[in-house]
Amino acid sequence: MNSIEALSETPTNLATIAAIATPLGRGGVGVIRLSGPKAYSIACTLTGKDSFTPRMASFCRFYQADGEVIDEGLVLYFRAPHSFTGEDVIELQGHGGMILQSQLLTRVFELGAKQAQAGEFSYRAFDNDKLDLVQAEAIADAIDATSVAAASSAIRSLSGEFSKQINEVLEQLIHVRLHVEAAIDFPDEEDVDFLSDGIIQDKLEHTQARIDKVLATAKQGQLLRDGIHVVLAGRPNAGKSSLLNRLAGQERAIVTEVAGTTRDTLQETVVLNGLTLHLTDTAGLRDTEDTVERIGIERARSAITQADILLLVYDVTRDIEDDVTPLQLAEQLFGKLPQSAKLLIIANKSDLLKDTLSDHISLLENDGQSYEQVYVSCETGSGIDLLIDTLCAKVGFHPPENSLIARTRHLDALKRTAQYLDEAHEQLTVFAAGELVAESLRQAQNSLGEITGAFSADDLLGKIFGSFCIGK
Repeated sequence: MNSIEALSETPTNLATIAAIATPLGRGGVGVIRLSGPKAYSIACTLTGKDSFTPRMASFCRFYQADGEVIDEGLVLYFRAPHSFTGEDVIELQGHGGMILQSQLLTRVFELGAKQAQAGEFSYRAFDNDKLDLVQAEAIADAIDATSVAAASSAIRSLSGEFSKQINEVLEQLIHVRLHVEAAIDFPDEEDVDFLSDGIIQDKLEHTQARIDKVLATAKQGQLLRDGIHVVLAGRPNAGKSSLLNRLAGQERAIVTEVAGTTRDTLQETVVLNGLTLHLTDTAGLRDTEDTVERIGIERARSAITQADILLLVYDVTRDIEDDVTPLQLAEQLFGKLPQSAKLLIIANKSDLLKDTLSDHISLLENDGQSYEQVYVSCETGSGIDLLIDTLCAKVGFHPPENSLIARTRHLDALKRTAQYLDEAHEQLTVFAAGELVAESLRQAQNSLGEITGAFSADDLLGKIFGSFCIGK
């Protein structure tokens, strides 16, 4: 049984929960949050105060049972239902520091509070209709954001913009479904639309267009939230580590002229043009008797299989010989040629060629697939900006100014909704099968409702809120 399942079996009004809401460690301020029916009385006993005014800060001392002062700071009281969780909420703002915060939290437990589980504050907010699932997830996404664009998008989702779009489409979908049900149940009524008069088809197609638009926005939001995993691979001394350093803007990887310098994978996360790149530098791929290097090469091959985008880095002055093309080199190194959507070829050291090719892109054709090849120089930096632009274009990253954060489960629900709407359209226009149209629309409604939590199962809730920090 997960934490949220356990919580759902006990009415939330029976337990007052508490947790440290700020990171543990040395700091100027540390916050402990309480939520539940005993929160107010605990604050009064802890401070010796008779009452607190809602939404007004009160300076207090926090006392042990024997009257010894634990700390001093501010108390904020949010009276139900006008609080984050919808319950009585108390925030104790004392000095930061593990010892003081631990002592204060221990005293709060002595007075009747229980340790909050991961995500329990946000779960109670959801359970009390203060947030829907999209907004609850946006809290965690805002905290974990790796770029300004991702943080801004998460805050927009938290404010309800994404939920509003979903609910508008959901309302439109329900309206179409009602028309279909009416056409089935009252086929002889003159004032009811029939399946064949084109009105339902128009409404359905309009709903499909709205879903496609939301899905496109969600894809951009997922890229903002998750970024992409990019693996740099190639022969030893091709310039993989130099490229990593260029993209990272600092000397993260050791670069020498000695082949096999990189013997393990090295990860670095950077934000370029608003897109988060999780970069992995790998050991050069070759046959070797060196045990340590061989382990590094095995790890490199494992990373290659997990990459969203694979950068094949090769030395244009050395790695392409005897009429071996870059695509043939890729096939030799990887065992088979990856799909063009996954592979980007990087021709490094192009500044050393007789013909100036730096800052240039070319297309390589193979069995109907076009592979992009970018000429760069890690030494001079030429072509790096073009490489970044090409990466963004390859994954379709072009978020609008008012983009919204999205998760994989949102995309999955939207894709299933679009699929059910396609099925409904086919049943309507090809077979005129009203009952099947209605069933497809019902499934589409359920899939779309999963996003905001209208049709979520307990195991989905547990997975979502269990990923939160304790103080949320």
